[in-house]
Amino acid sequence: MLFKNVIGQEEIKSHLIDMVSQNRLSHALLFLGKEGSGSLSLALAFAQYLVCNVANPPLQLQIAQSDLFSIPEEITGPEASGPVSIIRDACGICAACIKAERFIHPDIHFSFPVITKKAGTPPISDDYIREWREFIGQSSYGNIYDWLQFLSAENKQGNITARECNEINHKLSLKSFESNTKILIMWMPEHLGNSGNKLLKLIEEPPPDTLFLFVAEEEQAILPTILSRTQLIKIPRLTVMDVENALVRKEDTNPDRATQVAALSEGNYREALHLLRHADEDWQGLIRDWLNAIMKNNAAGQVKWIEVISRLGREKQKQFLKYFIHLLQQAIRLQFLQISAGDMMMPENERDFAERLNKMSGVSAQEAIVGELDKASYYVERNANPKMLFHALSIRLRYIIKDNSLILIK
Repeated sequence: MLFKNVIGQEEIKSHLIDMVSQNRLSHALLFLGKEGSGSLSLALAFAQYLVCNVANPPLQLQIAQSDLFSIPEEITGPEASGPVSIIRDACGICAACIKAERFIHPDIHFSFPVITKKAGTPPISDDYIREWREFIGQSSYGNIYDWLQFLSAENKQGNITARECNEINHKLSLKSFESNTKILIMWMPEHLGNSGNKLLKLIEEPPPDTLFLFVAEEEQAILPTILSRTQLIKIPRLTVMDVENALVRKEDTNPDRATQVAALSEGNYREALHLLRHADEDWQGLIRDWLNAIMKNNAAGQVKWIEVISRLGREKQKQFLKYFIHLLQQAIRLQFLQISAGDMMMPENERDFAERLNKMSGVSAQEAIVGELDKASYYVERNANPKMLFHALSIRLRYIIKDNSLILIK
């Protein structure tokens, strides 16, 4: 992957390139960014940049291209006479780049959570390397849930095993094959249990020209012993404009639709893609049916609605909750800022729904509902029973808005 194909994050890209050009590259970096921010894409692009024969030619190639008795400028670096030009991206066409883009470069190794194939045999990443190459080729902005679904893991949990740590120790003890640097990209080190301590000596005293790139989402879930041995690179959320431009450029999305989806995604490109794929879902109708059943205290209607939402699956339940939160936030802006809906860049149907929500409840009630929906999304992520969850949520929403009587009739 080239830096130019990574969405946004221009400051991080420049920082990484400057670390290489100024010889300040640590042997272990932690790319820490929330889901959909592009941490894995950045790690893949950085690895390709480091092995590129044009941006960072192997030492033997540098010597072969130099005069017999002269010292190549590329080797002398800052001490050389005259300015040294810095290449800001991999070339994308050399043999190393072609291998890196196909995820088959012999000096770029991958480690990631996997599931057991055969009982009693701890799995390693190499058991799933073909699936991994296909997955990141299709969705480098995916999360652990997407990866496990790709493997048809059902309810199995992914782990990075002790056997995997032994494999890493063995791989990185070998000399590099083609480039100046051996690189390990470990995705989701949060799934590395105490067996990760097997890597401590390797990380602390790595073989020459070895680089660790850890790619994570939750800092607190990483082993402290590993965390303390890495240089932190914080990856911020993407801007709404970055997401919008990427949707138009990469997904050929209508600009108006891209604007709406980008606003909903909150800097999460994975979420933006999911929203785009489910753009035809009638989330407003689902919210309307739910609130009407709650406001009328229609127990049978609530049970029927809960059956419907329970069958949607976890990802769609999360999208539904996120969309409801978005509508409430729009309604709060209308009340708090005391501006007309026409002055806000909102689709007409969202504007109408937000105004109806404002007639139903005040800002404090809406903020309370947002809090409940946010907690519900957290529990959905952790496989809570959907029927119990949405039944309890319906009761809480009833208590929050019970003093209002508006029915959200179409």
